[in-house]
Amino acid sequence: MLFEQIAANKRKTVFIVLGFFIFVMLVGCAIGILVYNNYLNGLIMAAVIGAIYIAIMIFSSSRVVMAMNRAQEITSKDQEPVLWDTVESMAMVAGVPMPKVYIVEDDSPNAFATGISPEKGAVAVTRGLLNKLERYELEGVIAHEVAHIRNYDIRLSTIAIALVAVVAILSDLAMRMLFWGSITGGNNNRKSNDNNNGGAQAIIYIIALVFVILAPIIATAIQFALSRNREYLADATAIELTRNPQGLADALRKIGGDTTKMKQPSAASESIYFTTPSKGEKKKKRKSGPVRFPSTNFKSN
Repeated sequence: MLFEQIAANKRKTVFIVLGFFIFVMLVGCAIGILVYNNYLNGLIMAAVIGAIYIAIMIFSSSRVVMAMNRAQEITSKDQEPVLWDTVESMAMVAGVPMPKVYIVEDDSPNAFATGISPEKGAVAVTRGLLNKLERYELEGVIAHEVAHIRNYDIRLSTIAIALVAVVAILSDLAMRMLFWGSITGGNNNRKSNDNNNGGAQAIIYIIALVFVILAPIIATAIQFALSRNREYLADATAIELTRNPQGLADALRKIGGDTTKMKQPSAASESIYFTTPSKGEKKKKRKSGPVRFPSTNFKSN
């Protein structure tokens, strides 16, 4: 069952990314209606910005995401021997190349994995995670992040980060262009067309405006929804790798009960963290208390 779900997730990834990209294009159409009174102009703008940003993430995703989160690379075992050994052993058990190792200097216990493929994978942990977890608990968290790498979840999450960023850029750009147009009178042409076409055009304009304003919130909600099922599968895979469910369970309880917030978390990459960096009650990605894992079959195919 576990391996079937992982394989199904890999097959669905292309359709999920396609759907997300269509959403970005719709945002572009809405911007075109608002700014140019022509959806095609906005569509082209969104396609160009989206393609450029996704290309950047594909070719340098780990570097970009780590820079967004102010993570520093650990280049040798001597710098952080416990962390290095744990990542190395979990990668070996998972059968994936040794990912790059990073540390975020923050007291909140957290971790994440990124990259476009296992060959370009990277794992980052906070200083708080290293200081507050026992080694067997750290192993459970690292196994969870390595599971994301092995299951190719990092490819989807990396592209999702790019698309969320594109939506935010487009939305902000639209607001600035509308503001500038209202000052310079650049929207006079559109207003004239609105008067000629009657109330229907005005309704379309209002819908487009609301859509652009809500687009960043919708995009972030989609991003979090994409990761939910993959989190449970990563938990199950982590147990397969460590053969010790207690390590991950204890880590979940300890991290869930910790109220330390990250100082400056990257909003675009919140969904890839082990637990939501803001630690808000309404935004917790995981909850403390009894931990339930999906039923799994650990026999290899």
